Amino acid sequence: MTSSAAGPRAAFDCLWCGRPWSTRSPDDLEGWAQLCPDCLGRAGENPFLRFRLRDALAARASATRAEGGAVAEGEAPPEPAEPSPPADDHAQETLEYYEARAGEYDDWYLRRGRYARGPIHDAAWNAELDGAGTWLDALPIGGEIVELAAGTGWWSPLLAGKGELSIYDAAAQPLELARERLVAHRLRAHIHLRDAWAEPDRPVDALFAGFWLSHVPRARTAEFLALARRWLKPDGVVAFIDSLLDPQSGAADHPPATGDLAVRRLDDGREFTIVKVYRQPQELEAALLAAGFRDVAVTTTGRFFVLATGRA
Repeated sequence: MTSSAAGPRAAFDCLWCGRPWSTRSPDDLEGWAQLCPDCLGRAGENPFLRFRLRDALAARASATRAEGGAVAEGEAPPEPAEPSPPADDHAQETLEYYEARAGEYDDWYLRRGRYARGPIHDAAWNAELDGAGTWLDALPIGGEIVELAAGTGWWSPLLAGKGELSIYDAAAQPLELARERLVAHRLRAHIHLRDAWAEPDRPVDALFAGFWLSHVPRARTAEFLALARRWLKPDGVVAFIDSLLDPQSGAADHPPATGDLAVRRLDDGREFTIVKVYRQPQELEAALLAAGFRDVAVTTTGRFFVLATGRA
């Protein structure tokens, strides 16, 4: 069986259906898997296609690490997108945490295991999570959409139904789960390894990040929001969903946050100290306005989530 380890192919005949296909960029997953988009989209239904997808994801991630950066998708191969140097001591540990946590991440959303906090708190959580989704769905988002730090893709199916979606994350394992989620919904997106701090390679119509802004150190808030503006076309929409500080939000065995850092445990007992900044609505609104966004609107769902949007 042909492996993806040899690298991507710019032109090939699909290994499953035989359809000729040419990729737009060396980062296109189709070139790594040697599958056309239609067959790649059916990976959830077929063991061979699923093997090719997972092999391609692993090979592309390995090549990206070897090159020291992710190449973003565009009409022509751009220069490697380099993240800004980390300005804190916990950026790498935060990345390692989310790579290791991928298999249990959705327990947080679904209130399973250590994240179950009793019927009253969990009912409130579920209602507010639904409210956050309703808010996102109602936003005037369309055209070309970028989702930064997409993780396991909880919000990606909703966004993929609104336009041409590209989802990025610096960790490979969560992106594989995001791919499976999109396949299960019979939706497609461009999926690439890319640091959220990487300089934009093109202007887009909308930018979204769920639970990423709380991993931006407070001292770098203005820097990241300036980068977010550079992603957007004139009148483009930015949207964030993030965490409010509530003792029932995290796992039962997570200690309280200390300043802008938090200790997080996995099911296997490993511990990580990560950046976790809880911004109040007034603080986030002021930061968006200072970054030059207009039509800024910041609200909350009540206890658990802050919702923010604006236009470039």
